Amino acid sequence: MNEIAELERRITAALDRIAQGIDARLAGSAEGNDTQADDRAEVEELHQQLEAERATNAQLTERVRAIKEKQETIVAGLEKSVRRLTEELEATQAELHRQKRAAQDLIEANHALEQTGGGDAWAINRAMLAELEALRAARSAERAELAGILAELKPLIGEVA
Repeated sequence: MNEIAELERRITAALDRIAQGIDARLAGSAEGNDTQADDRAEVEELHQQLEAERATNAQLTERVRAIKEKQETIVAGLEKSVRRLTEELEATQAELHRQKRAAQDLIEANHALEQTGGGDAWAINRAMLAELEALRAARSAERAELAGILAELKPLIGEVA
């Protein structure tokens, strides 16, 4: 951005010199042809400087546009990553909630089994089902974790995610 400000300053200075040259030419037209020849040379030089500044300004404008496009591409990629990670987080949180619920059911079933002294078939069955659900929840959480790890590794090894 400093380069753009510097270029604007240089363009303004060139335009000021052109204006001064024209003013001098108008004032010196009464002085004779030598002054007019000098003025023409100066005006030509000023026009060349102005064209050079315009070319530089166009190049800088193009560079700014290219940087902006690159930045937009990077931002779009980051937004996509954030969406994917948010979905993974939500899935992991759901699995965690399922595990907590299964663990609580297992605690309650074991407590009921202790209270009956281990002889009640219903309490034993409930405890077995609670333990089975806890194992399923743990396996599901491990799958979600592995899916997250694989999603991070695929871009690193060159596979399409």
